[in-house]
Amino acid sequence: MDYSVTPATRELDAALRRKIDQKTKPLGALGHLEALALQMGRVRGTLTPTLAMPHIVVLAGDHGAAKAGISAYPQEVTWQMVENFLAGGAAINVFARANDIGLTIVDAGVAHDFGARENLVDAKVSRGGTLSYLDGAAMSAEQRDIAMTKGAEIARKLAAEGCTVVGFGEMGIGNTASASLITHCLTELPLAACIGRGTGLDDAGLARKQALLEQALAAWPERSADPLAVLARYGGFEIAMMTGAMLAAAQQKMLVLVDGFICGAAALTAARICPDFLDYAVFCHASAEAGHRAQLGALNVSPLITLDLRLGEGTGAALAWPLVRAACAFLNEMASFESAGVSEKL
Repeated sequence: MDYSVTPATRELDAALRRKIDQKTKPLGALGHLEALALQMGRVRGTLTPTLAMPHIVVLAGDHGAAKAGISAYPQEVTWQMVENFLAGGAAINVFARANDIGLTIVDAGVAHDFGARENLVDAKVSRGGTLSYLDGAAMSAEQRDIAMTKGAEIARKLAAEGCTVVGFGEMGIGNTASASLITHCLTELPLAACIGRGTGLDDAGLARKQALLEQALAAWPERSADPLAVLARYGGFEIAMMTGAMLAAAQQKMLVLVDGFICGAAALTAARICPDFLDYAVFCHASAEAGHRAQLGALNVSPLITLDLRLGEGTGAALAWPLVRAACAFLNEMASFESAGVSEKL
């Protein structure tokens, strides 16, 4: 897979800034929405960007390390929640419906046989999920590349269908632990700063999670900061597939809506592989997970909203979508001082 991403164009920056500044408002009065409108113009390469067919892709995968008790929930919750997605009963289903967002559910590597199911994309890399990174690599380099390539194919298919803005979500018991390890390795922040309670661990559970993740680090003494190596060592198939999808979406000039901590781990990996990916990424919210704040700080990005979410599934991306849509609308529809006959500042 080609991981390169062309930087978003800056050729229209002066015209975009002039257009934004001439709207009937004080300079900078729309705050973060102004930066978002500028980003959209850059990504789409036009003064009048459109955001067509918004879509969220939820990728699910199981983690071998989850069997060691790094989560408050048993591993079978992964496949049970996929069934909930398919039945339309999860939070992401509700929020996607409320905001007219398309939704695709992907089996990236769940340890369960769903059979042929309507609305489920079978992209399974391994029928048993990843191996346990407590003992070795979670996946081989070949499996990582397969997952990333399958993710890229999903993003390209959406682009071919006319989608210009795509968000991502995930499901996988134990994947906050995986995200913590990836974040630690790619930011060099202390491991403790990258670990949170995930699905609701109590103090004893949190201490056990930290001890297990320290064990995972110790089991890789030759540790590398290469993002692809880190992804294979500690990632989940859903995280690897999402990383490939994010990079391919950027290659297709799509706006990429990044959800919370686990999606942030994929975005962090994508940015370490190709820094120009960040031109296309909108970080939708600041998760209640401590590791997500670490990611946002390391990438020097600001999230759109802070609601203390820690659910995953792409819910933060779905909730932020109305703000993204509003930024595009003000750029295209709001009157200028000249067109409205309003006097400018003296």
